[in-house]
Amino acid sequence: MLCWGDYFFWVVGFLFEIYIVVFSIFRREFFRYFPVNFYMMCAALVETGAYACIRRFGFASTHYAYYYYYTDSLLTIVMLTVIIQLYLEVFKEMRVSRYVKGAALIVIVAAGLVSYALVHQNMSQLTSRFVLSLTRNLNFVGVVFTYILWGAIVKLRETRARLVQLILALGVFYSGTAVTYALRNLFPATEMRVLRWVPPLLGAWLPLAWAYTFTRVPEDARVITSPVMAGER
Repeated sequence: MLCWGDYFFWVVGFLFEIYIVVFSIFRREFFRYFPVNFYMMCAALVETGAYACIRRFGFASTHYAYYYYYTDSLLTIVMLTVIIQLYLEVFKEMRVSRYVKGAALIVIVAAGLVSYALVHQNMSQLTSRFVLSLTRNLNFVGVVFTYILWGAIVKLRETRARLVQLILALGVFYSGTAVTYALRNLFPATEMRVLRWVPPLLGAWLPLAWAYTFTRVPEDARVITSPVMAGER
């Protein structure tokens, strides 16, 4: 059952998702960061629908379970467009945007095919199993993409503070998601209460961190990269 903590993280995440979109419109940066704003809008709509679904059918209902996993997979796909935009920003001066887009598309399609291959032998509840497998695989893709992106900004000595903080916050989000999935797979029969709070915490963390970045870090702000982080000795 849901408790006050669930609603707290829920409301915090929702408010900061709306804040990011409104702030971007006010600062005339909505289309400058369109994938981010689109993800925030989708997340806010999904959370609104989740609340309505719980109110009508209940948290433990099959309706909510289907709603949660299907919308989670859609949000995961939308998040990959955010990662692609961040890649394009990092590699903008190298003029490799078409290669980045092509590689990302290939990986997403491959993740979908692998997910289907993993569940095609069990024809009962094929769609639901496929959605679960796809979400997990795309989350893994997100983790790998984010870590590669972080390595790229270190190697290329990226100094744009806003871009660096957006990627850093995304890295924390995906790291927490990856750890949660890994522990649940390793200990499927064990009740780990700490994992109970990771998804709602991450759901509030990302919009909060990005809202801080957009509000407090100017577009032209720069960071100083230390020789160690730059790979020098």
